[in-house]
Amino acid sequence: MSLTARIQEDMKTAMRGGDKRRLGVIRLILAAIKQREVDERIVLDDTQVTVVLDKMLKQRRESISQYEQAGRTDLVAQEQFEMESSRPICLSRSARPRSSTLIGKAIAETGAGGIKDMAKSWPCSSRNSKVVPT
Repeated sequence: MSLTARIQEDMKTAMRGGDKRRLGVIRLILAAIKQREVDERIVLDDTQVTVVLDKMLKQRRESISQYEQAGRTDLVAQEQFEMESSRPICLSRSARPRSSTLIGKAIAETGAGGIKDMAKSWPCSSRNSKVVPT
């Protein structure tokens, strides 16, 4: 089951359970995924969905720090809830084993032996991956 399908199942579960706040967070996630699909005219795979989720979490962390500086505790609480609600989705993703496999393959191809050789393997791992950071 793809990551997008699991998120849609989570949405159905939240709808059935009547959890409106969690449903709102899941809809935000699905909207961000759909926006990227429409913009790029592609269907995102799990790795690309993971990039979208990581970007959303980064935005939440930045928003929390800005709201804390402004003294907006109500908005801090909302952003923290959104982060906590999306964290299980992010933790269940399967892209981490795939990325470590890609990195291991790149190290083997370039013959990198340590930290000093990391610059050799980076272009190879980027070329083998379909992920385009945004």
